[in-house]
Amino acid sequence: MTTARTAPTAPSAPTAGTAGSAGTAHTADTAHAARTVDASGVARIALVGDRSPHVMSHTRIPLLLDALAARDGLVLDACWIPTGDAAAEAAAGTLARFDAVWVLPGSPYASEAGALAAIRVAREEGIPFLGTCGGFQHTLLEYARSVCGLDDVAHAENDPGARDLLIAPLACSLVGHEGLVRAEPGSLAEAALGAERSMERYHCNYGPAPRHLPALTAHGLRLSGHDEDGQARIAELPGHPFFLATLFQPELQGDTARPHPIIRALAAAAARHAAGRRRNGVGAGVGAGLAATPAASRSAG
Repeated sequence: MTTARTAPTAPSAPTAGTAGSAGTAHTADTAHAARTVDASGVARIALVGDRSPHVMSHTRIPLLLDALAARDGLVLDACWIPTGDAAAEAAAGTLARFDAVWVLPGSPYASEAGALAAIRVAREEGIPFLGTCGGFQHTLLEYARSVCGLDDVAHAENDPGARDLLIAPLACSLVGHEGLVRAEPGSLAEAALGAERSMERYHCNYGPAPRHLPALTAHGLRLSGHDEDGQARIAELPGHPFFLATLFQPELQGDTARPHPIIRALAAAAARHAAGRRRNGVGAGVGAGLAATPAASRSAG
């Protein structure tokens, strides 16, 4: 079974995780394990978030990874990176050596700076990227600050007293909501979904403040999916190999036996990235100590 790496439940000898096939479980790197390079070419994905058994999307990730391997032949060597470690791993260059980065739900994150650092690395280094729910919100926040020069914009969940909110409380909570999303023709969103329209599931209380969105699009971000009220629900970055963020949670769709098309598209993009480094003779380094123990209970964004 192909699973995301998890921290050992009891002290044990340091074990470097190894990539494997659909029949291989991956063990955790420990804080003292040496950095390793995977020569097999299996795509490595960084799951950035504060892992918790109380966040439904987190509990479904291992099952989705298994289904990707068994059903689609897309084997991913997945490693959880807590947001509290993500900024340091970004600065050390570790994140840049993954084949995909997925910033998961579960906000408020332990470290806003860590989540933003992971998004920036993926954006600047051309690494396939997906942000869902809180990952979508922080994708817009990173772009606004780093690209648009909106240094003072804030996320209401992290800084409720801020004067300039980019991410604000929704007028109506979307926790447990299911709704139609329309993708723009010719967009990455449409290509990933395989359709112009899709019914999607949400679990969030925050979304983008409309008054700031023109600044994001003026600086190159494309808001490529909207709900029936015209509210932005998908963002992408033209010219990037694969950079997609959704306010809805594709990981909540179905029974996990058939991963959502967006998740399959991310896995395929990661496989292409891994194939590219094989052609170029470049290995993918994995940072030590990247596994996370279950975090305290958090909302799902």
